Amino acid sequence: MCQTSFVNHIDDFCLWAPPKPNSTIGQTEAEEVAWCTKHGHGTRLIPEGALHGVQVLKTPDYIQIAGFIDQSKINLTPDDYGGELDPHGADLRGNPLGGLMYSNAFPGSNGNNNSYQQVIDWTNFMGANAFCIKVCDPAKNTGPALCQNIYDRLGCAYNAPNNAKNGTFEVCDADNMTPPGVYVSGGATMTYFQPPESLGPITTVPYTPVVPSSSNCVTYPSAALYTALPKSTNLASAAQSGSSASATGTKSGSASAPTATSSSAAAVMGISVTAGCLGVLFAMAFLS
Repeated sequence: MCQTSFVNHIDDFCLWAPPKPNSTIGQTEAEEVAWCTKHGHGTRLIPEGALHGVQVLKTPDYIQIAGFIDQSKINLTPDDYGGELDPHGADLRGNPLGGLMYSNAFPGSNGNNNSYQQVIDWTNFMGANAFCIKVCDPAKNTGPALCQNIYDRLGCAYNAPNNAKNGTFEVCDADNMTPPGVYVSGGATMTYFQPPESLGPITTVPYTPVVPSSSNCVTYPSAALYTALPKSTNLASAAQSGSSASATGTKSGSASAPTATSSSAAAVMGISVTAGCLGVLFAMAFLS
């Protein structure tokens, strides 16, 4: 198994997902492996046709990739609402355990695709056939705020607001988002903290997230981006195996995930239920 992941470009990025078929994020978050769009990283490969839409936002302080995916092709059950993967976890050892993130896309790499920087602050939401992953520039001091990991019940729209569209593959320049949880009310800057799961579902959030302004968007045909991916099988077994130590450990205390209810993604309202009912469910409305 490979617990080293990469976020570089629209044609070269990885997502965290289970090593075995028919799994859920909540059951396996400590042992997820990297599934990537390109050979050469020693990881499994996302099968051909699994990605249904991808938007990359390149901002001054982070790179964000969001989109739509047939998650059954990367070992998730089709009905899993998923959760968050991050470098901390409830036990501060990360989910997945020991997971490492690298990128060659930040200015510190000087445009050299063979020069990788380790990313310390990142977040990845998977579930309901949608995903978002955000990696913060390790040379900046904004990573802990912009790649926050304490809003795991609020999903992509609050942690990684985007305009991803099913069927569209694009790269845009964009402004930084307002840090998750921070909003302005009555002229005063406020900070919202999600309540613990023990208090029940989140039914309201005091602000609506805003997708940052973007420009210089370039659209690509998917066939030109992902040219060497394996054919899909029912078990996604055609993916290339990585070579890394397997992980064990306990799962973090909560999870969330994006639910695609229409063809584009922008806003969200998170609704969680207690584990005694359906587990930690996170429903998101992706609105155009």
